[in-house]
Amino acid sequence: MTASVVYEGQLRCKATHVQSGSTIETDAPTDNRGKGERFSPTDMVCVALGTCAITTMGIKAQDMDIELAGTTIDIQKHMVSDPRRIGKIDVILRFPKTLNLSEKDQTILERIGNNCPVFKSLSPDVQMNLVYEW
Repeated sequence: MTASVVYEGQLRCKATHVQSGSTIETDAPTDNRGKGERFSPTDMVCVALGTCAITTMGIKAQDMDIELAGTTIDIQKHMVSDPRRIGKIDVILRFPKTLNLSEKDQTILERIGNNCPVFKSLSPDVQMNLVYEW
């Protein structure tokens, strides 16, 4: 089992990662009757895309003797209605200016990010824009 989730009421859930015991709480967003005090489930999907891209890139970067520490990621979720769902996810990955990679290395790493498991798992109905700022 990956996680155990308890619905705490008032549109809040607490998920516990079984292996480590770490927890994440979610709230419904304020535009959907929630408190908006935590990430919403759809926020988590978008964060999963960004963190999956950089994590898989980090794995490949280790094999290439490249360190991606210090990379920052900005994520913006765009919801659509009828049915209510994520319509678009914008992810901007900003790499440290000191990294100074060749175009070939950048292309290799971008290809890895664009093929991460979360990217491949989301519906093709979700527009996913990953932008790499080297």
